[in-house]
Amino acid sequence: MVGAVIVSSPGWPRVHETFFDLGRAREALPAVLSGLWLNIRVMLVCAVLIGIIGLGVAVLRTTRGAVTFPLRLMATAYVDLFRGLPLLLVLFLLGFGAPALRLSGLPSSALFWGACALVLTYSAYVAEVFRAGLESVHPSQRAAARSLGLSYGQSLRFVVLPQAVRNVVPALLNDLVALQKDSGLIAVLGVIDAIRAAQIETATDFNFTPYVVAGALFVCLTVPLARLTDYIGRRQGYRGTTTVL
Repeated sequence: MVGAVIVSSPGWPRVHETFFDLGRAREALPAVLSGLWLNIRVMLVCAVLIGIIGLGVAVLRTTRGAVTFPLRLMATAYVDLFRGLPLLLVLFLLGFGAPALRLSGLPSSALFWGACALVLTYSAYVAEVFRAGLESVHPSQRAAARSLGLSYGQSLRFVVLPQAVRNVVPALLNDLVALQKDSGLIAVLGVIDAIRAAQIETATDFNFTPYVVAGALFVCLTVPLARLTDYIGRRQGYRGTTTVL
């Protein structure tokens, strides 16, 4: 009923022509798809680096003892800094500021610095997710592992980490969904991804259908990940509890 009212309204033909022109969508689709492939590659590479850095920071934040205090302090400062800075500001600082230094051996690629901004920012959030997972494992798990003769590193690797990661898989997938969308922010640095390609297409005739095409493609990528997150979350809720040794 709502759809019928919208379609029959006096301004609908103009809206249809400006935002939902199928002919214009077919023309813009190849360029937007090419840009989307760049977004996907950036997301995949960044996701791997974010997972590694985030896990390392989380392990440092959960260490105990006076010896590791400087490491815990640096890890905490890193998390506080990059969770406090807006991602867009980090993109501007690295994407425009770093190349402006013109230092020998320093990359000048906007794509490189855009990816660095994503990794630095998201690693701080993912580190907190991993830290929550590590702290959700009952202390008796570590004690039991140590009583069996495992070292601190072995108990962390074989006992604590598998349970911690399993407990936070839904949260990690949510961050992956957010990363997929935020990978489009590299367009502000001039990188021709899906959003920038849609902007270029729109600039030729001021028809906004290419933006709608880009949005639809991002939704097509995000929805399956969101449903996978829901599915894993339901499974975790049913049998994702930690078993005490």
